[in-house]
Amino acid sequence: MIAIIDYDAGNIKSVEKAIQYLGEEAIVTRDRETILRADGVILPGVGAFGDAMGKLNSYGLVPVIKECVARKIPFLGICLGLQLMFEKSEESPGVEGLGILEGEIVRLPAESGLKIPHIGWNNLKFPVKGRLFEGVPEDSYVYFVHSFYLKAKDPGIVTATAQYGATIHASVEKGNVFACQYHPEKSSEVGLKMLENFIRLAKVPRA
Repeated sequence: MIAIIDYDAGNIKSVEKAIQYLGEEAIVTRDRETILRADGVILPGVGAFGDAMGKLNSYGLVPVIKECVARKIPFLGICLGLQLMFEKSEESPGVEGLGILEGEIVRLPAESGLKIPHIGWNNLKFPVKGRLFEGVPEDSYVYFVHSFYLKAKDPGIVTATAQYGATIHASVEKGNVFACQYHPEKSSEVGLKMLENFIRLAKVPRA
């Protein structure tokens, strides 16, 4: 069973449908015991960093998420879910992120002349090919919707990058923690393959 954390964020339904399409049970929940019992946990999200952290705090989900990570339950952040896993964001100065991973979220550069928000398909490069990308060729295209992007402190955790006026740290992996700035649930067969890989990793028995 894959638990999808419910904190009133956008794109929860599309993630749920994608997991179900792959033949896996998906439960949208904010119940601590259900989340900690799951094989894997997904933190989706579309929206503002500060509002989202406010919701996670109000629902008491911050300690649950940190307990998931501590228990080595495979954990996947998607889009805003990736951003929340880091320390802070220029979108919401003074708001602390989950701080599970080190780095910050910064605004896409307006001086690039590119349209912001970045909406559309971009290809991925794999500086270090992560486990989410097994069976996924480099330069595969995935779907992005965002105005801010990740600058991870440790480049060693960055498993995919994309170019859009800056080098976007598009996916990261550290231990049982995975995250992607793009939307695998909206990225056709390539994205479904990544979610399938996450489900497979979640099914591996933990010591």
